[in-house]
Amino acid sequence: MAIEGFDYKGFATSMAEQAKDLAPKELKDFEKEYIVKTLGNFTMLAGEALYNDESLNITADQAIFITQIIAEWSFHKSVDLIHSGILPEYWDSIMQKIAFTIFEIAKIAITKNLPKEQLLQAVEFHVVKVYKESIEELQKRGIIDEEIKNRAESQSNIDDISKVSQSEEQAQQQAQAQQNDPEAQARKKAMIEESERNRKEAEKKRKEKQEAQKNMPALPKFGKAITHKDLKLMTLAVVLKVLSQDKVTTILDKFNPRDSKTITGYMNIANLESQVDGDLIADCIKEIKGCLPIKRKLTKENVLLDIIDLYKAYPRERVEKTVKRERPIVKRFISQAYDGEFGELPLRVAGIVTDYIKENI
Repeated sequence: MAIEGFDYKGFATSMAEQAKDLAPKELKDFEKEYIVKTLGNFTMLAGEALYNDESLNITADQAIFITQIIAEWSFHKSVDLIHSGILPEYWDSIMQKIAFTIFEIAKIAITKNLPKEQLLQAVEFHVVKVYKESIEELQKRGIIDEEIKNRAESQSNIDDISKVSQSEEQAQQQAQAQQNDPEAQARKKAMIEESERNRKEAEKKRKEKQEAQKNMPALPKFGKAITHKDLKLMTLAVVLKVLSQDKVTTILDKFNPRDSKTITGYMNIANLESQVDGDLIADCIKEIKGCLPIKRKLTKENVLLDIIDLYKAYPRERVEKTVKRERPIVKRFISQAYDGEFGELPLRVAGIVTDYIKENI
């Protein structure tokens, strides 16, 4: 029997709407969209799984509590990943592990009637643990270096928000105390004047930089002297100019020093994109895109093929051992997949379970 009074679809939509307003203002549009989409998907996924799992026997309030925990941590860890400097193609894998971990820990705690405070502490402990392990795994695979690893592990949006709240509260208290303090008012005035001087100095430097860029030599139009490799490097320069410095550094580190220096030189050319033949650039982007891996569509057939491939690569006992601590419905799904049957799990849950086994086997 479904959970009476638990509108998981409406709840997930509400959480996603709130995330739009809470996303850090300095993020790019696609980064904000990722936060909202990830939070909404995981909240919807968790709510659907709870709603259809008759073995849990939980109330609507308990189901809302679990999905809200997943929504909140999905928000915070998405922000952390964006600030970490790790490339976007690796975000989903880490977020799936975190969401799956929260879902399982929260269910166990609810069914054992643990106090909410203990539940929240357990979830936080395991979220931090899974996040750190995922970052270390990327370093072991050579995907990120020590600097990116340390930066990623130091991110904690939940702590940052807490500090901001405390600072705002302290600022309000100080403001009230300063209203009748002439010396404090004088210090405040001096700080404002200093801030204005700094702003004018920054504006001056910005204009000087613009003037310097105007005097840079223009990029010659493409001709026979431009090689195909040059065209690719220029195309990459056009793309990298719209990314953050951290991401640019991470990508350039993958190139040999000579090509990296060439790309950087192209990026410093003013109005590069308007000086490059648009048709040639489009063809080059199409060629580069053709070399990128294509994400397969999530279907029952593809999930079964992935699990069967795991059975071919590893002994059955080893595959099933990775889910020995999971619910019976998950174990049954993995066992049925061995015989080519899809089982009872919702498709999105099955996809996450499969990815989890791939990462942990």
